Amino acid sequence: MRGIDVSIFNENVDWQAVKAAGIDFAICRTGYGQSGFDENFQHNVEEAHKAGLICGAYHYSYALTPADAIAEAQFCKGIIERAGVLLELPVWFAMADSDSYKQRHGFDFSRANVTTICKAFLDAIKPLNCGVRAPLSWLENYIDWQSLGCEIWSAQWNAEDNFKGRMWQYTDALAIGGQTFNGNILYDKGGQAVLGQSATVESAAPQSTADLIHSILSNAHAKEETTQPVKPQPSANQINGILSNLRPQSKPQEAKPSTNDLIHGILSNAKKNK
Repeated sequence: MRGIDVSIFNENVDWQAVKAAGIDFAICRTGYGQSGFDENFQHNVEEAHKAGLICGAYHYSYALTPADAIAEAQFCKGIIERAGVLLELPVWFAMADSDSYKQRHGFDFSRANVTTICKAFLDAIKPLNCGVRAPLSWLENYIDWQSLGCEIWSAQWNAEDNFKGRMWQYTDALAIGGQTFNGNILYDKGGQAVLGQSATVESAAPQSTADLIHSILSNAHAKEETTQPVKPQPSANQINGILSNLRPQSKPQEAKPSTNDLIHGILSNAKKNK
């Protein structure tokens, strides 16, 4: 699954163009530090949702101590709560020093200190689901990421991902609709790119056609009013009948029905067979 991350620096995003470019999700910045509010956060999430994308958030850290990280987590959580937006993907604690603020303020770059700061943020932002975002060099040298037990978003602008966490920021020069974005790839728990499905759902073995139809029919029955009598589970004869009705009668060289057409046909035939 392909995505972008955005902040107030990405002005007037054409979200329809983003969706048309094959982008599935957006990670929207809440803010930075203990008081830096990103004024475009709520707008970005709402407009991304309208375009059909799913969303997560990230908060850029200026924490020098674990106490600072706790304050940042509380600030970030407040931004999300006040915005009242749904986040299908995690909140990410962005640990880096892109403007050398930490270096200028005597930051302790030891692995123990940086890891403790990350853990403080992760604990303080609960019950929100949270992961850590960092450049590859930080993950290799400054963060004991394995001890954190959270999802990791690695930033490595490269043709190959050498870390393979949950998400990979592979470029800062993804051109869409006349604008430039950071480009990201989302992986499933097995390290494979997620394709066309919600990242909040665990990956599973592919279903057979009959099992898929059985699942769709069962879900269709479950959505009916609870005052209706309980419907029996779809039988093998019913499934076979639906498959027969869905088999294309067209010539071999003609296009096969799309997935949406197939599901539409299944649901339509389910209603006919009641």
